[in-house]
Parts: sequence; C-alpha cells; structure tokens
Amino acid sequence: MPRALSMPVRILAVLSLSLAYIAVSHWLMTAAPATPWNAVLVLAPMLLTIAWGAWRGGQRPLAALSALSLVALCVQASLPKPLSTQVLYLAQHVGINVFLAVGFGGTLRAGQEALITRLARSVHRQFTADMAAYTRRLTRVWTVYFVAMALLSLGLYAFARFETWALFANVLTPLAVATLFGGEYWLRYRLHPEFERASLADAVRSYMHGAKPGAPTHPDTRA
Repeated sequence: MPRALSMPVRILAVLSLSLAYIAVSHWLMTAAPATPWNAVLVLAPMLLTIAWGAWRGGQRPLAALSALSLVALCVQASLPKPLSTQVLYLAQHVGINVFLAVGFGGTLRAGQEALITRLARSVHRQFTADMAAYTRRLTRVWTVYFVAMALLSLGLYAFARFETWALFANVLTPLAVATLFGGEYWLRYRLHPEFERASLADAVRSYMHGAKPGAPTHPDTRA
C-alpha cells in the first residue's frame, strides 16, 4: 500500500490547491466569457468540500444540503433564464461567512465550550483557566470577523463595481484570514507565554480528530 502523506505535505497540497482555486475563480468571475456554467465551476468545489467534510464529521443533513445545492445549481444553469452569476457569487461569499459565524458563535452559548477552546484543549497538555478565557474571547473575535466580512461583502456588492467586489472576495478575503490568523499567533505567545508551542499541523490534526460541535463539554471559563 502507498505510504500516507505526512500532515505538512497535506497542508502544503491544500494551500496549493486553494491558491489555484482562487486564481481560477477570479478569472472566471472577471475575465472569462460569462456563462451560467461559470458559477457551477466556481461554486462546485466549495460545495463538494463542505459535503465531504460534513459527511466525515457525521453531519449528514449538512452534507445532503450541500449536495442538493450543487444539483440545484446545475439545474438552474440549464434553464432558459438562469439566475445571475453575480448574485450566485455573492450568495457563496456571504453564505460561507454566515455559516462560519454561526458555527463559531453557536459554541459561545451558555453551557457550550467555545470552538477554539475545545480545539486548544486537545492540543495543549496544560490548559489553564486563563487559557480557556483567552480562547473563548478569540472565538468571539472570529465570530465578529465573519459577520463583518459578510456585511462588507453585501455593501461592496451594492455600492461598488463588481470587479472591486470580486477582488475583495477572491483575494482580500483569504489575505484577511491569513493576517488575522498570523497576527493572533504572534500575539498569543506574548500575552500567554504559558501556551505550549503548537504547529499548524497540530491545529489541523486537532480539528480533524477533535470533539464534534455541540458535544457535552468541560465546565467553561467565561471571558
């Protein structure tokens, strides 16, 4: 049997595919001849990824919804008067950010352990109350970020040129995620040197094998 790829190699492969997807998506949105099937090519990889991840995570309804959305997208592209591709692109960008905001924010409810707290607890052997409070605040920051990105997307789509919105959605959005992620990583060990050093591979492994959202949790520390 072929040897499984190491986690760093998998991460590099995912990053490479993501960059290629961003480049192709931006070209399809702004430079390629406009056809209803452009939206299918842009949105299908995302819907398939969500369906696959949800199925593996045991979230069958979400997996089914993503698969049905892809079928509906193909059907509408075949109609004599399909939906505007620009509206579909907007729906994808806003929908993903809203989905993530709900996913992160839903774990901030009373009795729930915050998503980042749960992931951090599975990575760090020593986990203090201060670390729990910090990661809960960080979950709140990401929730606010996703909400802000969804609102900004709607605002740019309504009041700016589509090319400006496409640049924001395809290029500036992933850069903003990387900046927030990297900035938080830099700040974390200055505010909380007690955090053990954890690699990106450790974080990904924690996410892939961590507790499912909404599962019963440890008593949480409120920020």
